[in-house]
Amino acid sequence: MLQPVSSPVARAVEPASPGIRRALSHIERHFTEALYLDDLASLAGLSVCRFVTVFRRQVGLTPHRFVCRERVRYARALLADGVPAAQAALDAGFFDQSHLSRHFKSVYGVTPGRYLREQVQSPPPRAGRLGYPARAAFSPVSSSRPA
Repeated sequence: MLQPVSSPVARAVEPASPGIRRALSHIERHFTEALYLDDLASLAGLSVCRFVTVFRRQVGLTPHRFVCRERVRYARALLADGVPAAQAALDAGFFDQSHLSRHFKSVYGVTPGRYLREQVQSPPPRAGRLGYPARAAFSPVSSSRPA
């Protein structure tokens, strides 16, 4: 079975301010759409430059990497449900399948195609208590690699 590679994960470095929480909430609701830094900065009540700095300090990722990570997670769920990669890429907000593949590999260490092949070859994780998977496959883990 493939092991996930080290990749950054959004984590609160310090408690998110109300403005950053508003921006995060907006991103989480609209990540499949085009998002603009000036709109997110406005939601946070900050200039674009200051927003990027504060977001990265409080979330642990730049806004762009955070959005890409959310899109990749969604695309992975679509792929697991049998959606073709090209359609999953578009539905998740990527320009095309190649764009998805690049970001998917940076988060999970494998291409979407290899991920799917591994899912077919290995049985799904057994359900643990309360029906949740006993362990998650291909979960990104923290690393010291800069975002």
